[in-house]
Amino acid sequence: MNEELSGSALKVQAALRALGLECQVVELPGSTRTALEAAQAVGCTVGQIVKSLVFTGQASGRPLLALVSGSNRVDEKKLAGLAGEATGKADADFARVHTGYAIGGVPPVGHSETIETFIDEDLLQYGEVWAAAGTPHAVFPIRPADLVRATGGKVAALK
Repeated sequence: MNEELSGSALKVQAALRALGLECQVVELPGSTRTALEAAQAVGCTVGQIVKSLVFTGQASGRPLLALVSGSNRVDEKKLAGLAGEATGKADADFARVHTGYAIGGVPPVGHSETIETFIDEDLLQYGEVWAAAGTPHAVFPIRPADLVRATGGKVAALK
């Protein structure tokens, strides 16, 4: 592991290793908070950026994670159908409590608790995608098939 990484990025790196993935977390000088910023920072298309969006089940209060291509917007009706209940975008406190990370840096793995995850089928068209790694400056590359395996996420049409 790279000891120069921040604590949150190190936590994600450790989670990746524990999952048997050789992905390398990198922290960049510029922000990767938005899909466009991240794509510019790593030199890929916006579609190759994995947006980690935290939602809440309206009836159950449970956290849900949507991993969405940076070029897409989540259709909340489709997400609700997959989740089996109405959903709403989580606020910053809810996201931090259930994932252990602040919005803008929520990774797809290494959360405080197990979170039901849905993966945008559009991410599977790429050989490599880039996901947040715990901070608005940290990211890592991963093959979409490894993303599905590591998260246990359900691949679906989310846009």
